[in-house]
Amino acid sequence: MPRTGDDDTLLRFPILIGDIGGTNARFSIVLDANSEAGEPTIVQTANYNTIDEAIQAAVLDRSSVRPNSAVLAGPVDGDEIELTNCPWIVKPRKMFASLGLSDIVVLNDFEAQALAVVALGEEHMEKIGGGTPEPNAGRVVLGPGTGLGVAGLVHALHHWIPVPGEGGHMDIGPRTPRDFEVFPHIEKLEGRISGEQILCGRGLVNVYRAVAKADGKPSPFTTPAEITAAALAKTDPVAVEALEIFVTCLGRTAGDLALVFMSRGGVFLTGGIAQKIVPALKAGNFRAAFEDKAPHSAMMRTMPVYVITHPLAALLGLAAYARNPLLFGVQTEGRRWQA
Repeated sequence: MPRTGDDDTLLRFPILIGDIGGTNARFSIVLDANSEAGEPTIVQTANYNTIDEAIQAAVLDRSSVRPNSAVLAGPVDGDEIELTNCPWIVKPRKMFASLGLSDIVVLNDFEAQALAVVALGEEHMEKIGGGTPEPNAGRVVLGPGTGLGVAGLVHALHHWIPVPGEGGHMDIGPRTPRDFEVFPHIEKLEGRISGEQILCGRGLVNVYRAVAKADGKPSPFTTPAEITAAALAKTDPVAVEALEIFVTCLGRTAGDLALVFMSRGGVFLTGGIAQKIVPALKAGNFRAAFEDKAPHSAMMRTMPVYVITHPLAALLGLAAYARNPLLFGVQTEGRRWQA
């Protein structure tokens, strides 16, 4: 059964950590409270029928270390956890027998990203304007990827407390005259345009097609990678404008969330898309949209924005939690299982 008591209990080392995405799963082992996570193992989820098989074959069979505990990132709903965009089902009680674990914690994937903000140094970040972050002020993490992940991070009572949610589904609408030409052609979800209809991989494709339809131009590209490459190389005007709109809308949304969390500690963009479009994010329209929040524009100009450039940020966030869960205000009731 899920653990229901006090969640401020240290995990038994060694600890297996795992960040499970739609395509890839990333695993590592933390030996003790003074150790960094070991060399990561990255597997394609499609190559294994279950997460137990993947852990056994890709991690345990290749190491003499036998973990006692596990901290995994994924959605939690009962004793059988269906992972978003991945056919695996995490069954913690079964993992006790199949993998020899005795303690399993499952965190939200964007909780892991928020924890990474505390774990990573500025050498793993690219700054996109703003001033100096306040050390213990609120922070926000956004990740345009398969969807649009959002989490807040607040500091209270000597703990960093991640605040996961569904901020990627907030409404987003047109503002400029050009927006009003393009937005009617953006694919809607049950009649509305949420952040995820624009600010993710398929969202970029939506915007690209909408720009083309608005101007009666062809739209030969079908993937986010093609559109991004053409936009950054400036070889396709439709792709260039689509990425500009994407970046502007990302700036507006990031600014809105920064206001919600009063993010004087910084706003952090994570994931592969953000890493690939750093030149576009530095072009100026992102920052202009982020700061255009009257009557608080002066305050917004002081808030720094960073692109997290570390390729395994979520895994490092899980490792930070595994080493010292008492540093974080993470509620594990209903999502911690002990044998």
